[in-house]
Amino acid sequence: MRILVTGAAGFIGRALLHRLLIDMDGAEITALDLAEAPAGLSGARLSWIRGGLDDPAVLEQLGAAPFHLVFHLASIPGGRAEAAPALGRRVNLDASLDLFQLLAESRHRPRVVYASSIAVYGALAEARVSATTEAWPAITYGAHKRMVEIALADHTRRGDLSGIALRLPGIVARPRPVSGFGSAFMSELLHALSAGESYVCPVSPGATAWWLSAKAAVDNLLLAGKLDVCGTLQLPALRLSIAEVVDGLAQLLGAERVARVTFDPDQGIEDVFGRYPELDATAELALGFTHDGSVAEMIANAVRAIA
Repeated sequence: MRILVTGAAGFIGRALLHRLLIDMDGAEITALDLAEAPAGLSGARLSWIRGGLDDPAVLEQLGAAPFHLVFHLASIPGGRAEAAPALGRRVNLDASLDLFQLLAESRHRPRVVYASSIAVYGALAEARVSATTEAWPAITYGAHKRMVEIALADHTRRGDLSGIALRLPGIVARPRPVSGFGSAFMSELLHALSAGESYVCPVSPGATAWWLSAKAAVDNLLLAGKLDVCGTLQLPALRLSIAEVVDGLAQLLGAERVARVTFDPDQGIEDVFGRYPELDATAELALGFTHDGSVAEMIANAVRAIA
């Protein structure tokens, strides 16, 4: 089996590669990223291509031999894409469409797992949100993610690809410095308290978000690569308030450490990233997709990754 991972040096990409090298014995893995291969990621079965999907030379190199399984994770994060829409379009939209076309032309109908985002929903005004909720992206990043979902579904309809798009929630804890993400406070809270630092939280204790550890995200990506299911799915996640997460951290790290958290809510951040409603992932749970199970397990998984 030949596997491709784009965005391989990223937060989720690195964790996915580690798992693939362990779980997919015998598979040949090609990793693509603008960055060099992180320390600890090497081996005879792993080939690293340094470059971007918006480079024709990189696409030509990828087209030299067919892939059976593709994890497309590469993207420009939301904040940066909003500030530089041309860059966001080139990387998040155009390069994704070019990749899908290249894979389709191989005529091997590869399995494509696309990392989409809850940013496709836009303002979350409904009482419950699911993959069937109508998408009204409020930022360019979300708009491009939705466009790529549609393109992947069309390639799948045509029989060129076997595509599944997973809408990822807030994944924690992203490595420092956490930049380009409006939901950066979710990871920064965990980093600061794990390091014994003071932290001024830009949302209130009652602010709610959808939380998923990198470990659980990778478990779900691997499952998506194996299932004979196509379409767009919403990954399960825990809906937690900041107060619930802080309480969980107090149980793990001690009450004296979480006393260092103070709150200075930014209304703009809270309105977009701190008002998440209930999440309905009933269909996805029935397929075997999972969240972390509990506040304590989510925090433990996230903190373990930080260490």
